[in-house]
Amino acid sequence: MGKDVASASFTREQRQRYREKVRADLDVFERMLRHSVFEFDRQLTGMEVELNLVDDDFGPRMANAEVLEAIEDEAYQTELARYNIEINLPPRPLPGSEALELEEQLRASLNAAEKRSRAVGSHILMIGILPTVMPEHFEDDWMSANVRYQALNDAVLAARGEDVYLDIEGATGERVNRYADSLAPESACTSVQLHLQVEPHHFASYWNAAQVLAGPQLAVGANSPFFFGQQLWHETRIELFTQAADTRSVELKNQGVRPRVFFGERWITSIFDLFEENVRYFPALLPELSDEDPLAVLEAGGVPELAELRLHNGTVYRWNRPIYDTVGGRPHLRVENRVLPAGPSILDVMANSAFYYGALRMLATDDRPTWTRMSFTAAEENFFAAARDGIEARQFWPGRGEVPATELVLRHLLPMAHEGLARWGVAQEVRDRYLSIVEARCLRGVNGSTWQIEAVRRLEARGLDRPAALREMLRHYAEQMQANLPVHEWELPQE
Repeated sequence: MGKDVASASFTREQRQRYREKVRADLDVFERMLRHSVFEFDRQLTGMEVELNLVDDDFGPRMANAEVLEAIEDEAYQTELARYNIEINLPPRPLPGSEALELEEQLRASLNAAEKRSRAVGSHILMIGILPTVMPEHFEDDWMSANVRYQALNDAVLAARGEDVYLDIEGATGERVNRYADSLAPESACTSVQLHLQVEPHHFASYWNAAQVLAGPQLAVGANSPFFFGQQLWHETRIELFTQAADTRSVELKNQGVRPRVFFGERWITSIFDLFEENVRYFPALLPELSDEDPLAVLEAGGVPELAELRLHNGTVYRWNRPIYDTVGGRPHLRVENRVLPAGPSILDVMANSAFYYGALRMLATDDRPTWTRMSFTAAEENFFAAARDGIEARQFWPGRGEVPATELVLRHLLPMAHEGLARWGVAQEVRDRYLSIVEARCLRGVNGSTWQIEAVRRLEARGLDRPAALREMLRHYAEQMQANLPVHEWELPQE
C-alpha cells in the first residue's frame, strides 16, 4: 500500500503547504530529467506478490500480525486487511537464468512461510480475489494496524462524502450491488506487481508499450471471477478496485472528473507527463510533509527524495504506474505494472512475467511503435474487455482488426515475447519453460479464472450450494498451487 505516514488526520494548513511542496518537487523533477544522471548500470526487474491468509475451512483469517511474527522475514509485510500479506523480492537483472533462480527463491520463501503460518493456524493462498470473503468479514476489526491504512480509508470516504458504492454484474446475471462504509472491499484485490528500471529518455516508450500490452496480458492471466460469492468478471479485481477506491461522488463522475484508479487518457512523451497529471488533476489524500528543500538539495549536488511527489504518486492508482526512487544516493525510474492478479501458481506467475517482459521489450523498441497506429481508447477498451471476458476476450490490434485474445497471443505476441527475451539475454531454457505455459493456456483456453468457474460449476452440479462449492474449489486450488503446477494442467473436481 506504499509509504507509511505518521498521522491519520491533517489540517487545512498542511494540505495547502503540501500542494505547494508537491509543485516544488515537480519543478525539481523536471530539472533532474534534463540534467541529472539516473542509475542505470544494469536494467533491473522487481516483483511484489500480494497474498491471502485463510483458515482450515478456506475462509479469510484475520491474523497477519501473528503470521508475520511467525514468518520472521523482512521480505513479508502487511497489506490493507488483516487477512492480507505481501512479499517483496529483491531487484535482479533479466539475462541468463536469473528467472529460474527467482522461481526457486520464491518457492522456497513461500514454502517456509506456509509452514510457519500453518503453525499458528493460517494458510497462504495466492489468488486474485479470495472468493470466500463475504460482507460479514468486514463488520469487525478487519484493517491492519498501520496508520497509513486508517488515514487512507478516512481520506477516501471524506473525499466522497458518502459510502463506497459497488455495482458489478457478470455475464451470467450474477451481481454485487451494495454500499460499503470503508475501503474493506479493496482489500479483496491481490495482485502481482512487476517492476522494470528504465532510462529517462526511454520511459515513455516502455510505459506506452505496457499500456498496449495490458489487454492481452490480462486476458491470458485472469484469476478473479468470484467476489462476495457471486460470479462476476473474469478479472473482477479490475472493476472492484476501480469502484472501491473511487473518491468521486456521482455528481463528480457526471462532470467527467478522473477516477483515482486510472488507466490513463493518452500516450505520453515523457515520464513527466504522468507526474504532471497527478499534480494537476488529483487532490492530496495523505498530505504529510517532509523537511526536505528539494531545490537546495539539488543545487548542492545532492539527490532529492521528492517525498511529497512520491507519496502523492502512490495514491493515484494507475495500472502502469511511474516510479521515481533513490537507492544509495542515486535516482532511478521504473515502470510498475499492476495489471496481473496473484496466482494461480508460482509457475504461472513466472510465465506471466516472462510474457510481459519479453513482449514489452519488442513493443517498446519497435521502429514503428504499435501506439502510433492504435488509439489510446482502443488500448483501454482492450483492457476492460479482457477484464470482463478473460481468455475468451476479443482484442483490437493494428493490421489485424478485432481478433480473439488467444489468436493474438499465439500468432503475434508469443513469438514477439520469445524474441524480446532473447534480446534481454535470457537463456533459451528460461524462454521455453515459461512461454510454453502461456502457449498451452491459449491452446486449451484455460487460465485461473476459467478453472475456478468450471470447478465451481462441477461442484454445484454435485449438489453443493455456492458457499460450499467455493470452499471445496479452494481446497483443490490450494493443493495444486502448492504442487506448483501450471493452471492449464490442474485437475478439476469430478462432476
